[in-house]
Amino acid sequence: LFVFFTEEERRVRANDREYNEKFQYASNCIMTSKYNIITFLPVNLFEQFQEVANTYFLFLLILQLIPQISSLSWFTTIVPLVLVLSITAVKDATDDYFRHKSDNQVNNRQSQVLIGGILQKEKWMNVRVGDIIKLENNQFVAADLLLLSSSEPHSLCYIETAELDGETNMKVRQSLSVTSELGDPNNLAQFDGEVVCEPPNNKLDRFCGTLYWKDCKYPLSNQNMLLRGCVLRNTESCYGLVIFAGPDTKLMQNSGRTKFKRTSIDRLMNTLVLWIFGFLVCMGVILAIGNAVWEKEVGALFQSFLPWDPPVDNFLFSAFLSFWSYVIILNTVVPISLYVSVEVIRLGHSYFINWDRRMFCSRSNTAAEARTTTLNEELGQVEYIFSDKTGTLTQNIMTFNKCSINGRAYGEVMDILGAQQKRVQPLDFTAWNPLADRDFCFYDQSLLEAVMVGEPAVHEFLRVLSLCHTVMSEEKREGVLVYKAQSPDEGALVTAARNFGFVFRSRTPGTVTTHELGKAVTYTLLAILDFNNIRKRMSVIVRNPEGRIRLYCKGADTVLFERLHSCNHELMNITSDHLNEYAGDGLRTLALAYRDLSEEQWEAWAERFRGADKATDCRDDRLAAVYEEIEQDMMLLGATAVEDKLQDGVPETIAILSLANIKIWVLTGDKQETAVNIGYSCKMLTDDMTEIFIVNGHTVQSVREELRYNAPPSSLLESISGEFALIISGHSLAHALEADMEREFLETACACRAVICCRVTPLQKALVVELVKRHKKAVTLAIGDGANDVSMIKTAHIGVGISGQEGIQAVLASDYSFSQFRFLQRLLLVHGRWSYLRMCRFLCYFFYKNFAFTMVHFWFGFFCGFSAQTVYDQYFITLYNIVYTSLPVLAMGIFDQDVPEQRSLEYPKLYEPGQLNLLFNKREFFICIAQGIYTSVVLFFIPYGVLSHATQSNGVPLADYQTFAVTTATALVIVVSVQIALDTGYWTAINHFFIWGSLGTYFTILFAMHSSILFNIFPKQFHFLGSAHNTLGQPVVWLTIALATVISIAPVLAFRFLKLDLKPQLSDTVRNTQLVLQKKRKPGGRVGRGSRRSGYAFAHQEGFGELITSGKNMRLSSMALATFASRHSSSWIDTLRRKKHANSTGAQNTPPTGEDSAASSQTPPLSTSSSAAGKAGQACNEPVLTHSPDDIALSVIRCPEREVGECSTGTVQVNIHLKTSSSTNCILWG
Repeated sequence: LFVFFTEEERRVRANDREYNEKFQYASNCIMTSKYNIITFLPVNLFEQFQEVANTYFLFLLILQLIPQISSLSWFTTIVPLVLVLSITAVKDATDDYFRHKSDNQVNNRQSQVLIGGILQKEKWMNVRVGDIIKLENNQFVAADLLLLSSSEPHSLCYIETAELDGETNMKVRQSLSVTSELGDPNNLAQFDGEVVCEPPNNKLDRFCGTLYWKDCKYPLSNQNMLLRGCVLRNTESCYGLVIFAGPDTKLMQNSGRTKFKRTSIDRLMNTLVLWIFGFLVCMGVILAIGNAVWEKEVGALFQSFLPWDPPVDNFLFSAFLSFWSYVIILNTVVPISLYVSVEVIRLGHSYFINWDRRMFCSRSNTAAEARTTTLNEELGQVEYIFSDKTGTLTQNIMTFNKCSINGRAYGEVMDILGAQQKRVQPLDFTAWNPLADRDFCFYDQSLLEAVMVGEPAVHEFLRVLSLCHTVMSEEKREGVLVYKAQSPDEGALVTAARNFGFVFRSRTPGTVTTHELGKAVTYTLLAILDFNNIRKRMSVIVRNPEGRIRLYCKGADTVLFERLHSCNHELMNITSDHLNEYAGDGLRTLALAYRDLSEEQWEAWAERFRGADKATDCRDDRLAAVYEEIEQDMMLLGATAVEDKLQDGVPETIAILSLANIKIWVLTGDKQETAVNIGYSCKMLTDDMTEIFIVNGHTVQSVREELRYNAPPSSLLESISGEFALIISGHSLAHALEADMEREFLETACACRAVICCRVTPLQKALVVELVKRHKKAVTLAIGDGANDVSMIKTAHIGVGISGQEGIQAVLASDYSFSQFRFLQRLLLVHGRWSYLRMCRFLCYFFYKNFAFTMVHFWFGFFCGFSAQTVYDQYFITLYNIVYTSLPVLAMGIFDQDVPEQRSLEYPKLYEPGQLNLLFNKREFFICIAQGIYTSVVLFFIPYGVLSHATQSNGVPLADYQTFAVTTATALVIVVSVQIALDTGYWTAINHFFIWGSLGTYFTILFAMHSSILFNIFPKQFHFLGSAHNTLGQPVVWLTIALATVISIAPVLAFRFLKLDLKPQLSDTVRNTQLVLQKKRKPGGRVGRGSRRSGYAFAHQEGFGELITSGKNMRLSSMALATFASRHSSSWIDTLRRKKHANSTGAQNTPPTGEDSAASSQTPPLSTSSSAAGKAGQACNEPVLTHSPDDIALSVIRCPEREVGECSTGTVQVNIHLKTSSSTNCILWG
């Protein structure tokens, strides 16, 4: 019996292994691997047989071992099964080998452990909880340690946490004062303190515990801890007590498996496989019934000389055995290689993403990375993108731009008349401030003058910036300061104060040293009230050299203004106006305030603070309550405005994704005004929008009223032509996400082109994503760069991490990562669309070829007395899916593409079939199945009908079983090879090699199996000596194969040509345009005058340039692609008539003159999304495609009468003929 205890608290006694081992704490040995040599085979096989398909084939293998049931040898199933299991096992073993290698490397690192008062070198794996470890500079921390002492003054040490959270900025940790003197190994050997703390958890930013030593207790926090994975920097040495080891460390607690995500195609495929199983059972039942009828009516006549086998004593039992026999024979409708092939294709697509040089950022030396291989095709189906703003749309590189101090705004340079001047030269700070940062730019001389003349409010404002922060300062050499800030905002503000003469120089645990206008000043640091996402502010309490105590605070204006003294009302209104102006410019803002404290106030509050800090339960809540007490009745100083510029290519990326019918929602913690301004900057919001709805209510009722009255119902929005946007604040969103209002909010938001949620928390981000996932059944993608985006990234179907300035926590939680938002368009429109297209084509062809192969057995059952005799020999059945047809379909699934990558970006509407799931769905599946069944009918009945009456050249009949089997098998391999050649849209050398190589391999193996060599070696296995030579040597056989191939392929070709002519997809048109352009580029070539029925071109009409560049003609209804060119063209013809009438009377019936041609050449250029279309002019003897002004539906029209206009280089002529007696309303050519 094993009894498992949940650890509620941890007790660790220093230098007492015997005491600590009673609790059976984990050792410091980590094991991320899954297997060892002994457990690999059983555990891996157990995992693989969790797959329903593998279990199903194991069941078939067991059936095949029963001789009364199976008409096939056991190896027809075991060979493919073992091959698939082996490939998966090798992949798993390789992955696990690298995990073992990594584990061994880490576990065998050396550390110095204090044992018996002597420092001894031990491997990390041998370190135990309660040991005391010595760390030296630049060493990795071996376990989660309580810092006991350090070689640095005040027992400080500096660490880098890049392996934990990706942040390269140094962080400071400090030991308790009572243990700071234990720096000598002899003293540490006598240390017997006991730590009682929280159990192991994954929270990197918090630790709560108490040290009991010498009858006293001391509170412990995260500031006293060194976590495994950190690196000691700028510290000679330090000692620490092991609290958590190995799997209990916070690093390992955070490396748990991410929730497994499945694609919609995976879910559909599982459903289809179940349907196929049902279909297989139905076929088995039909053939079993046939066997019963045949045995009763016909088989009984043969009993005298062909009796039943011993177990069979009646026709019903014979039918029962026949059912299982046919289940075995027909099992290839669900090939075991399907799942392995899908994984291989996904792996190939992932490598394409990793290798894409156009998604590589040279500035940060960061390549795109597919961190999962299971979601690639889902990238081609995204409908909603949820994006963070800071660091995702913007660069997260902050520059101090403007500020408001005591009601006066600084940062704008005005002339004498009050007009804004263009910035000429930034201020030169180095002339009077040798410690200034030379890279800092500021343009307003008036702020510098205010500093020089000594305005108290300005000095106090800059003093707040130099004191209220957690920045670490490192002095590389005399006068050269380098600031290490946890956030770019803090770094920008401290740098601004530095340049204006208030220079932060250094800090100790109890002091902060600054240089104020050249004079060194040291402040006593009494308390730091740290920032978090709930408080949205931070404060410090300091005592100046004169002994005055003051609290300095900076934070979000919405939070800070609520805590100001009532006398600040007028200043608050002025500052609010400045803040709104800054936010309107897209700047990030903070408000600054202070409060004077008396000695009595400080002492009373400090006592409550120490009590809350020592609390072992609800410590964070108690501290927050104490902080709230002191941060009241503050005096407002002003506000800062920091600029965070947009990343390169963000507006263009959002515009292109919008044209692809992808809706983008921005979820940010910034002010509403800032977020709205960024929305305009990145073209999410435009002046052309019909309405921008703002929901800003503070109560449930007010939010409901604003949703209903400010924003009309979604049904009404959809019926009104125009574009809408919704902006909602965090406090309103909290009410909108309640159960009784979430549907109303969702419907309104989804009817808008853009949605911006401001002042939202990380939890709200995840809730919004979950809401859309739950109700819209659409594929969602979340993209962010910070730890506050992790919940949103994990909630969405697809998570994308930006490797930016806020560490790599978002990247670690993501499915895909890169360094720039603009790469998102390439990830979706190129890699995502291609992955979806390839996977759909692969699945369609895969099911087709296997039904064509398997259903031949079904038809043969009606001609062999339902005896479960197979058509093909068992070797062909074994090799069909793993040799003859596996590589061509893999090549198509990995390399195929319908249009080049540049066209995918130029025509975003090509992305829409994935969103509508048009390329592989239940309808497409049944079409593939129908085609496969039709092919099987042809492949069986054509050879059967021909060979039953055919003879050889010597008069011997050809109607024997093996001749029929070879003919049918050969026809099958040729037909499926021709079919995949027709399905392949992009030919590479690999496609050619695999398709024609597989065909050659088939004939090589076929002749080898019927050769005398194998017959002499295995006479019992290869019975039909020379059958292949004799069969394929007959002309009638090749004619039969050719006839079967033509009859199988001809309907497919006819259907595709008709579809291309009558109902072309956008991809067909773009591909054809590409071919036309390639022909035009040939030097010296002239366009032929012969009729080409596959030639298409886009027609031009004056005035369409503005329409195309506006993007309005790129909007398709959800069914537009499905009914692409089937609608009647009268609507756009009428529009053209009206437009031509309005411009020039009578111009319809006359060709344009040379002047007209010249004028037309000055028409504004087309947008990039239609650039190829604009170049697709073709000779006037071709059928033509034209734009509809309302969308981009294309219509094919013919030219019964043509007049040829002359086109000069660089110009475009448009000839329009209105016909009243013809069925064609108008003819256009370019």
